[in-house]
Amino acid sequence: MAVEVVYRSSRDLERLFMDKAEADRHDKMLELAELLTEVLQKAVPSLNEAQGEELGIYMAKNRDVFAKAFKNQPDALSELNQPAVE
Repeated sequence: MAVEVVYRSSRDLERLFMDKAEADRHDKMLELAELLTEVLQKAVPSLNEAQGEELGIYMAKNRDVFAKAFKNQPDALSELNQPAVE
């Protein structure tokens, strides 16, 4: 019988990871998404909870692209217009 070590995200209990660093990155992304959701909902009160959460997660997953755009590279956002590669 083989023993396998898996890691569980503390913010997403259904998701398992084979690598601790990957689980930590996922937790940090979800933490950022939560904070972004709060800010977006305060900035746009008409945004419902589901929309705010979806936007927060989207921005957190694409944080590197948004960071480039905010650092005087607005063309970086064109990366988000490309079709997703699976």
